[in-house]
Amino acid sequence: MAERTVDLDVFDTKILDVLAVDGRISVTALAQKVGLSKSPVQARLKRLEENGVIRGYRALFDPILLRRDHVAFVEVKLTDTRESALDAFNAAVLKVGEIEQCHMIAGSFDYLLKVRTSTMAAYRAVLAERISTLPYVANTSTYVAMQAVKEEGFAA
Repeated sequence: MAERTVDLDVFDTKILDVLAVDGRISVTALAQKVGLSKSPVQARLKRLEENGVIRGYRALFDPILLRRDHVAFVEVKLTDTRESALDAFNAAVLKVGEIEQCHMIAGSFDYLLKVRTSTMAAYRAVLAERISTLPYVANTSTYVAMQAVKEEGFAA
């Protein structure tokens, strides 16, 4: 199955760059920043949303203020990598709220998880009770982040 892509021109890219920094910007202000009038910017936004380039808008929270600033990256090696095992693992991961990101990896392990909790003790409980009991988990290795240098999204 071929990957679907969308051709972006310089104005689309400018729109995405501005939205990556300020997703709540008004259409009028966005139009001024990219050098177009309001109507073409609205049409471009609609097209970018309909084509799936813009998948949504969300609020970014301060994890320190919410007491969720303990971040661990977890390498997961599975006992089975047939499609049915991968599907079972993927479905189970979606149910663990502390797992912020999950990526299938081509390498010496199968998945890399980003796990966010309040403390090391909370992480240990999540690892023991939730992650280690996911389907087909053979073993895990944990790397605790000391500082987040860059976390939010990307610019087009």
